[in-house]
Parts: sequence; C-alpha cells; structure tokens
Amino acid sequence: MQELAGLTALIIEPHAGMRASIHNMLSLGGVSKIEYANNSGTAIRPLKQKTFDLVICEYDLGEGQQDGQQLLEDLRHNKLIPLSTIFFMATAERTHGKVVSAAELALNDYVLKPFTADTLMERISRAIEKRNVLMPVYRQVELGNLGRAIEICQDGESKKAAYRTDFLRLRAEMHMTLGEVSAAEEIYTELLAKRSIAWAHLGLASTLFMQERYEEAEEKLTALIDDKKEFLEAYDWLAKTQEARGNLTQMQATLESAVARSPYALRRLRKLGKVALQTGDADTAHKVFQQVVNKAKFSEFREPEDHVHLVETSLAKGEVKLVPAIIRDLAKSLAGFKKTAACRAIASALLHRHNGDKGQADEELEVALLACKEPINLSNDTKLTLAKNCLESGMDQGVIDVMTSVVGNAPTAVAVSSAMRLLQEGGREDLVKRVTRASKSQVVDMVAAGAEKARLGDFQGAVVLMSEAAERLPHNPQVVFNAAVAALKCLDNLGWDMQLGEKARSYVAEARQLDPRNPRLSLLSGMYRDILKKYGINDVNTIPVAPTTVAIGKAAGEAATKSEVKPESAIGQEIDAK
Repeated sequence: MQELAGLTALIIEPHAGMRASIHNMLSLGGVSKIEYANNSGTAIRPLKQKTFDLVICEYDLGEGQQDGQQLLEDLRHNKLIPLSTIFFMATAERTHGKVVSAAELALNDYVLKPFTADTLMERISRAIEKRNVLMPVYRQVELGNLGRAIEICQDGESKKAAYRTDFLRLRAEMHMTLGEVSAAEEIYTELLAKRSIAWAHLGLASTLFMQERYEEAEEKLTALIDDKKEFLEAYDWLAKTQEARGNLTQMQATLESAVARSPYALRRLRKLGKVALQTGDADTAHKVFQQVVNKAKFSEFREPEDHVHLVETSLAKGEVKLVPAIIRDLAKSLAGFKKTAACRAIASALLHRHNGDKGQADEELEVALLACKEPINLSNDTKLTLAKNCLESGMDQGVIDVMTSVVGNAPTAVAVSSAMRLLQEGGREDLVKRVTRASKSQVVDMVAAGAEKARLGDFQGAVVLMSEAAERLPHNPQVVFNAAVAALKCLDNLGWDMQLGEKARSYVAEARQLDPRNPRLSLLSGMYRDILKKYGINDVNTIPVAPTTVAIGKAAGEAATKSEVKPESAIGQEIDAK
C-alpha cells in the first residue's frame, strides 16, 4: 500500500514471534521504518525521543509489567504522543472490563488476536486517511494557534462532508479550551439536534459545568451514564461536578462505579483514594492506595506521594507493621524523583508520631520543610499533610511556610478556603491572617520583579524570574499568565528561539486551562498569533531564521504548568496598553 510507505511504526509486544509477525504485516503494507519495545518501560525512551506515525501495542505486556492501557494513559497524560500518532491496541484478551478500560482512552482501534494482515492494513489505511484530512488542524493545535485551527475546521466542515462531524468535534473542543463556551455549546446542540451522540452529550454537559450550571450538568451526566454505562469519561465529569457542588460522598460513589467498570486507570484510582480520605472512609482509601502502589510499580511515571497516602491509610487502619516496608520501598525504588526525600520524611514523621516519638517526628518534619524550599512539585494535598503535622508539633513557622505555598498555588477560591479550614479548625485564626498576607505578598513580589525586568529591557531576565515563579506556583493563574507574557515579549523583542517558543506555547495553554474565562486570554492569544506570523511559523515543521536568537539556559527552568487571582500585574497591564 503506497500510502503507508515512509511511515514510522513502533511495535510494543513482549513475544518475539508476534513482533516478527506484525513486522511482516507492516512490511507487506509498505511500512519500512519499524522499531520495537518488549514492555512499557522500554517503550518510553523511543517515544520520548521521536514521534511515530503508528504505535501497535499489546495489551498484556507480561507478568509484573504495566499493561498497555496504563501505558497509553501515561502517554496521553504526559503528552508523549501527539494527536497525529495513530495508536492501536492488539490483544487476545476479551475480558469486557479491560476492553472498556482501554477504549475510553480514544484509541484509533482495538484489534483482537488473531488478526490477518488484510484486517490490520485496512484499519490502518482508514486511520491514515482520516489523519491526513485532519492533519492541518493538528499542526495548528500543536503550535498553539487555536484560532487558525478553528478556521481550518470551519473550512473542512463545508468542503469535506465525510469528516464534518470530526471537524465539528475538534472545533467545539478548541472553543472550550479558549473559554468560548457559548460557541462550543452551540456546536454540541446542533449535533444533538440531528442525532444522539454520547460524546456530544458529554461536551454539552461540560459547557454547563463551565458556566457553573452544576445542577443541570449533573442531571445531564446522570442521564448519559444511565444510557451509556460504559462511557467512563462521563463518570469523571459527574464526579467533578459533584465535587464542585460539595457532594463528596456522591462523588466517591460515582468514582467507585467507574473503577468497578475500569479498574486499570491509575489517575481515577488516585482520585478515588483521595476523596475517600476526605470523607473519612479509611477502609476504601487504604484498599485503593494499595492498588495504586502495586499497579504503578512498573510505570515510568510512578508517584512518590502514593506511598505517603498508603502510609496514612495504613496507620489509620492500625496496620503499623506494614509501614516501615512502604517507606523503604519509597526511598529505594523512587530515589530518582525530586520529591522523594520530602515524601520519605513526611511518611517517616507520620510513623514516629503514631509511635509517640515526637523528637524523631520533628526531625523528619524539619527535613521535609527544608526539601520543600526547592520547587519539587509536591501536591497541595501532601503539603497539607505536612502542614497539619507541623501544626500539631507547634512548628508555627513551618506551618506558615507550607501554607503560604499551598494558598499561593491554589487554583480557585474554593481551594483556598478548603486549605485554610485546616488552620481554622485548629483554632489558629492568627495563622490564617499571616498566611493570607504572606501568600498575597509572594505572588505580587514575583510578578512585580518580572515586570520590572521587562520594563528595563532585560527580557531574558524577566523570563528567568517568571519561569522560576511558575515552577514554584504552577497552579496559580496570575503567575502562569505573566510567565506567558514574559516569554512572548522576549520572543517579540529579541527574536525567535525554538525552546523559548515552546515554553511560551506551554504557558499560554496552561493559562487557558487554569482560567479559561479570563477576558485577558484573547489578548494573550493575539500576542502569540502575531509572533507566529512575524516569524513566518505556519507549520510545526517550519523553523524560522530569526535576526537574533535568545539564549535561555537552564536558569529559566522547565516550562511550568498550571494556576486564581486575576492578572493585574505590571506585565499584564502592558498588554492592555498595547
């Protein structure tokens, strides 16, 4: 098949004979650039290093190994495969729950063994044809140029009738990303007027959620689940809606239903464990975190905080004898993670406190507090565990330091209130006031310092400062917004730089995600589009020759991720003045 010639493929299959068989099928179809991996661990490296057109992955990757579904979830979550990569799952496993669990991750196809070369080639050809039609949209999405991507979708809707629904779906999702909820709602309503489509019902419910019409969203999601019990993404949105309404018991029940149908999705299991801790259901939380730690054992994206939660629940269950082994496993098997030292210290402090050894507990808390002074990306949940133990030990300065970070990094006012409840319930209103002042001052100082650098023409210095701020407070919308502005101004004034361009794209995307209804986002998107146009970047493969390049070294930090306090900084004001 000529259309498959030149494609790159990765076969993830533990059995040599099956790898050879799939290789032969692909070769017959014209695919010549083929690589192999025999498990999820060996698959991560090539996927990090290059982009493949096609991935064919066996579901069962061997005893004690991460399965194909867990691998795909990690790849999607960590953005290691782009929209353009076609992913097929191949397996002899016909267990209904596993098929459903994998299908929810938007595979291109799911092939049951044994299959013939003709069957595989036919499905790949269909997927390639569809990908080629949608590729111009994918390119603009990967550039972060969603405005242009929407224009391409609108053109495709009228000129390529066979793929009109695909273009509409992509356009609705991009409108949602841009915070243009009304436009997305209109598309989903139009689609549903013609026929009932599960993902369109889900999309419409998400627009209701974005408009804080939680009761309507919950009603629609409940109806969708009643009709499509295997549509697991609907359970996630229902749980999210119930959380927004403060119905944590219902949220837990929803996640339990989803996990019963799809027991292999780690992020959903983690969410269930955390909400069970919040509702005081130690039994469920303990059982779930045992599963999470065991299932994640062979993942390239293990999470040290899972062990802290398992220690918490083990102690709550009175299973103290299990804890030392959990802590040893954490320290040994996760030694390469930046946050492991802090997590080990917090887990050890929990054990010593439970055993009545306050001196040892306080020593471990000091170790954890020192580790947290660095940007190790510890979650607010685990920081609150640390703050609670510091509070009980009378370590007020430690409480203030940790809670200042928690509040500054809280994505919403609701999250801030929830965090502050720890101090209020402890009768420490004095600490509430001090933390509030410190967190506000922290954000203002960070943003003001970056703005001053930019005002003086030190655009590289502004990027360094705001990148460090975004690394420390990745969930703060104000900080991430201004990090995006700093990167864009640097590009605009000093010339195109590939690394900084990607950093800017990442910050813009995160700013949208954190505060999608912020009216300033349109100005931010406009700046980004103007810079792409200025340097002639209309395709992800275009590398412009800039008049100057910007040397942004490691001091600028890696691109941060997420963050509510509306952007009113000097940098933000410069946008308004433009």
